[in-house]
Amino acid sequence: MSSSSKRNIFRSERYAALSLAGAAVLGLVLANSIAGPGLLDLFGSHLGIGALGLDLSVSHWVTDGLLVIFFFIIAVELRYELTNGELNSFQRALAPGIAAVGGVIVPALLFILIAGPSFAVGWPIPTATDIAFALGLIALVGRGLPTRVRAFLLALAVLDDLIAIAIIALFFTEGTNTAALIASVVCILAFWRLGRVKKAKTLRNIGLVLLALATWYFVLTSGVHATIAGVALGLVLRPSIARKAAHALQPFTNAIVLPLFAFSAALVVIPNVPLADLSPVFWGIAIALPLGKIIGVTIAGSAVWFFIHRHAVKQAAAAGLPKPEAGVFGWDLVTVAAVAGIGFTVSLLMNELAFTNSPHLSDEGVLGVLVGSAISIVIGGGLVVWRAKHYRNTKAAAKALGKAKGK
Repeated sequence: MSSSSKRNIFRSERYAALSLAGAAVLGLVLANSIAGPGLLDLFGSHLGIGALGLDLSVSHWVTDGLLVIFFFIIAVELRYELTNGELNSFQRALAPGIAAVGGVIVPALLFILIAGPSFAVGWPIPTATDIAFALGLIALVGRGLPTRVRAFLLALAVLDDLIAIAIIALFFTEGTNTAALIASVVCILAFWRLGRVKKAKTLRNIGLVLLALATWYFVLTSGVHATIAGVALGLVLRPSIARKAAHALQPFTNAIVLPLFAFSAALVVIPNVPLADLSPVFWGIAIALPLGKIIGVTIAGSAVWFFIHRHAVKQAAAAGLPKPEAGVFGWDLVTVAAVAGIGFTVSLLMNELAFTNSPHLSDEGVLGVLVGSAISIVIGGGLVVWRAKHYRNTKAAAKALGKAKGK
């Protein structure tokens, strides 16, 4: 097999999804085996760069370092959808934005309702969506789904992660390095400006890489989650350059970054807690994560779709234009909502921050995240398979009808 063929395999979303799922299962199994303590020590060991004041564990080098590349690629794709793709109008882009907000508010309220005021500090835990696993599930079993469904989930998950980062910054960050934050903004602006230079491409590209590294460093040291650097750089870089960079980075991301991330994130020891002794924290997360996302995303997304689409239909009729496309609604929206309940990594991070002084509650929170995410995978995966089959059958029927008419 040629090197170009191998790179094409690594660019496949299905390959990425399989490697992600396989690495996650392997990590979870090994973490709860005899090899678990050694692996946890390895990924917990620190690798620092003293001259830069960096002292990160191996796990954090993956989640705060390598994963930034994945978020850069996601941001490039999101920008394309917002400018030329399925979300290229204000009305289309607003729907996943409002749905994301609904998918944060309802799980938080549901958690407080179930867990009670005594454990209210854990409200952010069920609000997160793990973008890598959510998109991976769609890629794995969603062959035939319309691109608008994936684009909707993409936008919702990115916005959900940005909200999660804001929650961490507002509620779980003890202090923010303002100087580093300002420096990161300056680097992003310089990155944007340099990306518009069309001459001296080699020097320009070297400069872009250096500015990207500087942006990552300053965002990390500012106290803001480092993945925001990847999102910002992907959104501001000139589209023609950004697409080439994303295309070049995709094999590395799919073959190395995502499997490492999934393996590291899944290195979780399942707590041995008797069912009768489980606290409201477990039940709050395990229920609010799948159910809260389904209710919140579906209601918010349906409301904005109803008002926006209704208005768009009236405008088109008044102008004598064709009826606009319906967008993502109904069972497609419920499917996206169910998949969005896969909190996993970000929810585990929220859990660690919320119950950092309560190891017992933290253990139950881990179990709640795993159970809630597993429920979302089962429900969301089943809905994705059903909707994908529906669209494949619809397409096949339309094709057969077209052939019959041609005869």
